[in-house]
Amino acid sequence: MYYQRYVIWLLSACVSTSLWADGPQDNIPENVRPVPPVGVELNPQDQKELLTGLEVLQQSVEQLRQRDDALTVDLLPDVEIFLRAVKQGINHRELFSARDVKNAAKILAEGQQRAEDLLKGEAPWTSQKGLVVRGFRSRIDRTVQPYGLVIPESYTDVGKTRFRLDLWFHGRGERSSESVFIAERMSRVGRFAPQDTIVLHPYGRYSNAFKFAGEVDVLEALEHAQRHYKIDEDRVAVRGFSMGGAGCWQMAVHYPDLFFAANPGAGFSETPEFLRFFQKETLAPTEFERKLWRMYDCPGYADNLFQLPVVAYSGELDIQKQAADIMETALAERSLKLTHIIGAETKHTINPPSMKIIEEKMDRLAEVGRPKLPHELRFATFTLKYNRLHWLTVTGLEQHWEPATVQARLVPQSNAVEVKSEGVTSLRFSIPAGRSPFRPDQPVSIVFPESKQRPILASRPETDGSWHCELYQKAGDWHLGPPRAEGLRKQHNLQGPIDDAFMDSFIVVRPTGDARQELLGRWTQSELDRLIAEWRRHFRGDAVVKDDTEITQQDLANNHLILFGDPQSNAVVRSVIEELPIEWTDEYIRMGDREFSSHYHVPAMIYPNPANPDRYVVLNSGFTYREYAYLNNARQVPKLPDWAVIDLRTPPDSLWPGKIVAAEFFDEYWRVK
Repeated sequence: MYYQRYVIWLLSACVSTSLWADGPQDNIPENVRPVPPVGVELNPQDQKELLTGLEVLQQSVEQLRQRDDALTVDLLPDVEIFLRAVKQGINHRELFSARDVKNAAKILAEGQQRAEDLLKGEAPWTSQKGLVVRGFRSRIDRTVQPYGLVIPESYTDVGKTRFRLDLWFHGRGERSSESVFIAERMSRVGRFAPQDTIVLHPYGRYSNAFKFAGEVDVLEALEHAQRHYKIDEDRVAVRGFSMGGAGCWQMAVHYPDLFFAANPGAGFSETPEFLRFFQKETLAPTEFERKLWRMYDCPGYADNLFQLPVVAYSGELDIQKQAADIMETALAERSLKLTHIIGAETKHTINPPSMKIIEEKMDRLAEVGRPKLPHELRFATFTLKYNRLHWLTVTGLEQHWEPATVQARLVPQSNAVEVKSEGVTSLRFSIPAGRSPFRPDQPVSIVFPESKQRPILASRPETDGSWHCELYQKAGDWHLGPPRAEGLRKQHNLQGPIDDAFMDSFIVVRPTGDARQELLGRWTQSELDRLIAEWRRHFRGDAVVKDDTEITQQDLANNHLILFGDPQSNAVVRSVIEELPIEWTDEYIRMGDREFSSHYHVPAMIYPNPANPDRYVVLNSGFTYREYAYLNNARQVPKLPDWAVIDLRTPPDSLWPGKIVAAEFFDEYWRVK
């Protein structure tokens, strides 16, 4: 069995040996090769057959879209993923070989069969064993996104048994379009298929190391699978190799309470050292770029692995062993010893002896599962984007992108919680029903063992066995209750930077008027067009675009608004500009005490929408890394903070939208520093 799995894995590894950038030639911003590359040109016969199949499937999908019964609405994405995949492949030349063309025909046939079944009110694929491809409609841009499943023969809907699920993150594949991904998931089991375990293969929105929309794709695919299959939420693991190993590290440190174990292999775990070590790249980051690396760099979050078992793997001769070595050092600094399986005399692969050891360890960890109520938590973050660990939620920081830590311990014998924190201004404890370890007839003491502050008496547990408490800090002391801040304050999912707006539902708002300056008008149109094109190319979605005159109250309520233009050209910009921390006149742009000529400068910014502070507005920016970053996944990090001013006299390139003459983060109250 292990040998068979190894052969399957080796075949897939051979397809993706160019998992990363190609060396120094990919360190030249002026000469960036296209990612994905241009595919084959279809011969007339193949083109005719695929277009005919597309037309038939399109008609069937249109019939299904006319229905409003619950079954069709729920399962329509399972059909549409096949239509979208092949349509994208043909329209954008993203079929890369004769095999891809042949597989596209198979994909259309599968989509048509599902459509015909669903038109009859049937859905046999939902009870299928073995390899199954499913789809969901993403909340980010409403596109359908695929994911693969391996359903064990032992799976059944009957009875109370719930099944373990392993997330498996794929490696870098510059040719992994939707069509290629679906074909693989229809034909390959993958590297690991543990007994009695569902394996979920997220698409991850293509080849971005499961960051940004790729990160959300993982969470949405898991949520979709949990709705449709009997999954034990306490036995979900996160695993991956190469780029997938990088994704595994970052999901493990950012969502440590989702999983019973993490199994990263190779990949990278941080930005600067990997790029210097692997890519031989000379780095000269700005201070805000250094801080933004902290969004996805894992060593600073290593505290979070105190309560998440990790089984790391590296080939002894693999240059990407560096990822686990970096994390091993970070954990050792916290008195934690990393379990690191090393394949002897092995390069970028997992050798069979190591596979056996890994599987045995993961099986043992699955028997234990995720802890119901860990009594001691160690938590670290740099941002309220990632602010939760089991019964602890950090709700306020002293300063974003600086280290913030909490150590909290339940002490049932004294009916107390011990708390130590740095860089945190408010937090919440929430123990769910039936889990409280405290006496129900006595208040819970909040104790600060390394502080001179006296204990605080919090509320008693409730009669359902739950317990909740909020704390905020003022003048160096902790107090009971939620934060007392008035007005805007950075909070979870409303904390920036600019790229955060593209991790939830957004609408690109197109200006219909003329800009004050012709240069601004040309640049605005170019950057708007670029966002639409690159969102499809790199994040595999269709950006929702509306004219400024068409934005509705429902749009305001449910979406981040990505506004292009100035107050003269864009009506939505005009409606909010007075409530943004910026002055923008015919002559100047002023941010705090800094002033720039509006004749050739433009602001880029993220800020809570004055018309709906639960959502963002973004001025004049798409996601902030550009084509140069596509060449290596470690480069795919935010490039701009909360606001920037761009000099348009320098044309956009593969790194920047123009010359960045100022850029900074807002403070914790969304004010210019």
